[in-house]
Amino acid sequence: MSEYQPSRDLYTVEQMREIDRTALAALELSGVELMRRASSAALSHLRRHWPQVRRICVHCGPGNNGGDGFLLAVLAREVGLPVEVVALTPASHGDAVVARAMWVEGGGQVQLWDAHAALPMAELHVDALYGIGLNRAPETVAASLIERINADGAPVLALDVPSGLNADSGHCPSATIRADQTVTFIVHKRGLHTGRAAACVGVLELATLGVPASVFAHVPCDARLLSAEALPPRDRCGNKGSYGHVLVIGGAQGMAGAVHLAGASALRAGAGKVSVATRTEHVSALNAARPELMAHGVDGPQALQPLLERADVLALGPGLGRSAWGHALWLTALESGKPLVLDADGLNLLASEPRRFTTPTVLTPHPGEASRLLGVSIAEVERDRFAGARELARRHAAVVVLKGAGSLVADPDGRLHVCPWGNPGMASGGMGDLLTGIIAALLAQGCDGWQAACIGVGLHARAGDCAAQAGERGLLASDLLTPLRVLGNGLSSSEREA
Repeated sequence: MSEYQPSRDLYTVEQMREIDRTALAALELSGVELMRRASSAALSHLRRHWPQVRRICVHCGPGNNGGDGFLLAVLAREVGLPVEVVALTPASHGDAVVARAMWVEGGGQVQLWDAHAALPMAELHVDALYGIGLNRAPETVAASLIERINADGAPVLALDVPSGLNADSGHCPSATIRADQTVTFIVHKRGLHTGRAAACVGVLELATLGVPASVFAHVPCDARLLSAEALPPRDRCGNKGSYGHVLVIGGAQGMAGAVHLAGASALRAGAGKVSVATRTEHVSALNAARPELMAHGVDGPQALQPLLERADVLALGPGLGRSAWGHALWLTALESGKPLVLDADGLNLLASEPRRFTTPTVLTPHPGEASRLLGVSIAEVERDRFAGARELARRHAAVVVLKGAGSLVADPDGRLHVCPWGNPGMASGGMGDLLTGIIAALLAQGCDGWQAACIGVGLHARAGDCAAQAGERGLLASDLLTPLRVLGNGLSSSEREA
């Protein structure tokens, strides 16, 4: 696994408050001085990314996030950048009182937001309405300002957190700023990396404000971002038996494509041998499309048994269906005690017949499947993806990949990693089948469940980003197979072309 990188650490709001208190005490700073560092970092970010902008509008809430905005306005004025300030409330509180006074005492005007008024003319809007403390939908007046900023068409820079976004969960209960850029302070907040955050954060930059990680080393992070990884070089004396035998089980009538994609991705991810157990009518097509796969027609558990005995790892569920055929294969596969990846209808069957696993197992639900496994609505899953992933891992004693924007990988002990890659083009049929095959191949090559899930999710998402360079719309699952092979070997595009 890769070396430790503090910039990959993700924290909850409660942890962030403790870090703030620790930093102020350790560095002997006042709240206003830390606010000044934040506003200076924000102005630096603004001038680097929008050097041509000559007129900005800063939107300030009543708390410390608004204080960051007021001090940013002060600094912008000092460097000769025309700036207007819109405030939600006639007064601020906490350290923001001092920041607001500094703006006013220097001759600055504060326009109190009126939902019936027009926004000031600006080439850039700065969102300093709400920070990490917001855990509810913005009130009506604030929501009207957020909606007006979003509709204006000028780019938006968010300070610390896009207003309306829950910094803990990534949930957006109501109106939320859609930022082009977000500069977040001191450490990464976990909610900015999953769920609806993908549509609101834009390009994210961390400004540590000169606070070294050693100051808050006693605060363990809640989660981490995945790092880019590949498998080590192969033994020069290896053979196909050295890299495991994956058995893909699924492909009910009309679903041959699912097992084809899972099998192909297992091959491209490095499994030494890949077999497919499917409906007999699919065998000829699979042999023609991918002769490297060993396709077998199985009409029930008795025909599946010898294939299970030869396999090292199972990929169970792609196109399996929930008919008597699929259910019988599912039960037989689980009773084999083999390490496995469970996806699609394999998960839907698990929702009907829950169990805890005693062999290495990876579950890969999307939010709909997770909702059935947890017995809650999809909206409840998306409201707190971190809690949902951890509960599934605990309940089933398995590693869980909760798919979606900012996919999460959780284990039964509460460890959790977040995927920073991927794109909307991957919202197409067959992508989950690819991920199942990739993770199964990594298990077959000796990774444990946690390693296989983390490396597999990263490879899958990064391959999707490579494939999307030709455009997100129209991206096919099979488009990922070539970059998957390149990335799995740790090669760059230039090495590939050479």
